[in-house]
Amino acid sequence: MAFFEEKIEKFLGELASDAPAPGGGSVAALGGALSAALVSMVANLTVGKEKYKDNWAAMAGVRERSEHLRTEFARLADEDTESFNVFMAAMKMPRDTDEKKASRKKAMEEASKGATEIPLRTLESCARASEVALDAAKLGNPNAASDAGSAALFAEAAGRAAAYNVRINLPGISDEAFAAQARERMSKALSSIDDLSRETEKVMDGLLG
Repeated sequence: MAFFEEKIEKFLGELASDAPAPGGGSVAALGGALSAALVSMVANLTVGKEKYKDNWAAMAGVRERSEHLRTEFARLADEDTESFNVFMAAMKMPRDTDEKKASRKKAMEEASKGATEIPLRTLESCARASEVALDAAKLGNPNAASDAGSAALFAEAAGRAAAYNVRINLPGISDEAFAAQARERMSKALSSIDDLSRETEKVMDGLLG
């Protein structure tokens, strides 16, 4: 069953069990989805309200972006669990001959790349979620300011969690060019999240006192 089609109680039970998946990568994607959903809520509480008419067009655009992200995070949550399963399957490949050892090594390398790429994409999506959360804080219904601020916090936390899942997989990759590019993308996304989070905090201080 797809991750986002499960009841939350069932998912939490699976998460708390000794099963290695779902794990931190899927939770990071869930955090991103929660952030995006909060932004959409702020947009829906703004668009159509006469008092905030000047911001309708901008917030409709924010809502479109946040809904796209929410769908993307749902897909990434499932892909993260699947990438782990692929890695585990590669680990279990036979290695009783040199040829089988070579095949297993190649499969594990590719699986490690997949297990790195998915949380890396989650991290980059979290940077975009941080951006729409800031827009929601700036342009959204001020009565929902705390929701926009919460969206920003979830995006930041989810992004950092995704980065941990990138970092834990990098040592298993022998392709130095791939690893270097992954580190560069990770650093860029985290820097963006840091900058956006600081700006959002300033906006929140102005809105909430």
